[in-house]
Amino acid sequence: MSGVLNPRIPAIVLAALLLLSACGEDPLSRPSGPPKANAGNTRATLESLTIGEHHSMTGYSRDRFPHWRKAGSNCDVRDTVLARDGKDIKKDGCNVTGGVWVSVYDSVTVTVTTEVDIDHMVPLANAWRSGADKWDDDKRGDFANDLDRPQLRAVTASSNRSKGDQDPSQWKPPSPTYWCQYAKDWIIVKSYWQLSVTKAEKSALAEMLGTCV
Repeated sequence: MSGVLNPRIPAIVLAALLLLSACGEDPLSRPSGPPKANAGNTRATLESLTIGEHHSMTGYSRDRFPHWRKAGSNCDVRDTVLARDGKDIKKDGCNVTGGVWVSVYDSVTVTVTTEVDIDHMVPLANAWRSGADKWDDDKRGDFANDLDRPQLRAVTASSNRSKGDQDPSQWKPPSPTYWCQYAKDWIIVKSYWQLSVTKAEKSALAEMLGTCV
């Protein structure tokens, strides 16, 4: 960032921007919203995923995927996602108590936190069936709190509960305009965590990638 003062920027704001810049961050270029998968090589990534049958659900419990962890200035990862995905965020201490969220799954706008769920792109039960049953609980916790990949997203409670633990061969977002991004994000998460897909799941993902412009 240039050290030349811009008279239209208040001094206190400019000082904060210069401080962030000195720390190696460009505050004007920070991404907003959840991480997004890169479209460039998604189809090749889909082809690289291991195809397998569902593992047994014996021993499964959401408690085997510890969440939500404490995170930065927010109370926990849930609050972090709410603050990241929303606008006009209001807080009481570190808790997010209000804001505006547009649910990408069904294009519904929500202003009440109790109507917002944090969806795991790849549901915890699906992860268990596709390889997470072999992990220890620490690794399952890393998966359940993953903020570095497009695994966590604030959506309407109704769409999240409609989805449940289903994969794309069983459930797709009600908004077809989001199918492309949904498929890309699902593939990236499964690839990074080395989780398998079923034949039906892979076929559905390929079909959804066909909607990409």
